[in-house]
Amino acid sequence: MKNIKNVDIATIRRFPAMDFIGNDFAIFDNIGDIPLFGYPTRLNASCLTLCMKGYCKIRINLKEHELTEGVLVVTLPEQILQQVERSDDFTGVFIVVSGQFIDDVLPTVQQLFPLFFMIKEQPCVRLNPEQMEAVQEYYSFLQKKVKLKDNPFRKEITQGLILSLFYEIYSIYQGNEPTVRKVKSRKEDLFERFVRAITESYKQERSVAYYADKMFLTAKHLSTAVKEVSGKTAGEWIDSLVILEAKALLKSSEMSIQEISDELHFANQSFFGKYFKHHTGMSPKEYRKQ
Repeated sequence: MKNIKNVDIATIRRFPAMDFIGNDFAIFDNIGDIPLFGYPTRLNASCLTLCMKGYCKIRINLKEHELTEGVLVVTLPEQILQQVERSDDFTGVFIVVSGQFIDDVLPTVQQLFPLFFMIKEQPCVRLNPEQMEAVQEYYSFLQKKVKLKDNPFRKEITQGLILSLFYEIYSIYQGNEPTVRKVKSRKEDLFERFVRAITESYKQERSVAYYADKMFLTAKHLSTAVKEVSGKTAGEWIDSLVILEAKALLKSSEMSIQEISDELHFANQSFFGKYFKHHTGMSPKEYRKQ
């Protein structure tokens, strides 16, 4: 049985062109000896790539994007990635950070949370020359600091630079327009907690009531808050994650439809088929044949 391949920093550490901090951080600019994933792969890390020359076409969660000179792409942990095509002259700079490395830095900077939704909606952004230079400066500084293996605070210094880089990227996504820092509302806080909860449990639990109970809320209260903040209902958020996973398994694994149904904790294959057709307009078998 061939499932979606899972890759983390530990998996790619064998490549000599990279500098590392344990299994938490990797930085490199030479992909000549590093195979980009020609098959759907779940990368258990966040990856920042700035295209310096040439082009590369990739799929992120099954949607195709093209990187050309000056395009920054940011992918998040657990997203499904696949290289479609790249030019012979494609070059770029790459920073790969584990989810744990990010979590160690971000709990106290909740104002960055909206950035991750911006990235999910629009993973690629074109930089102007000044923004390109700024990202390259961070890359150069990070690379120098990671090489200082005798520095006892190498990891902490790198985390501080990564945090600064995320703020830089947030500024780019906001169009570099000065904004007044907004205090997160209670509804935004509920939405953040809801998204974290469904990301952890969507394979097992598809009921809005389950997540509402977990958050000590009524299903109606949770749904109203989620809709107001994100424009999508709580049920739509859950369904979108389940369908994305189902599509990825149908397209990129040799699992049977029954096995996929079991993986996603449906009562039986028939119920899974009806659920999938309701949301996509076709049966799992029809989708797989596309």
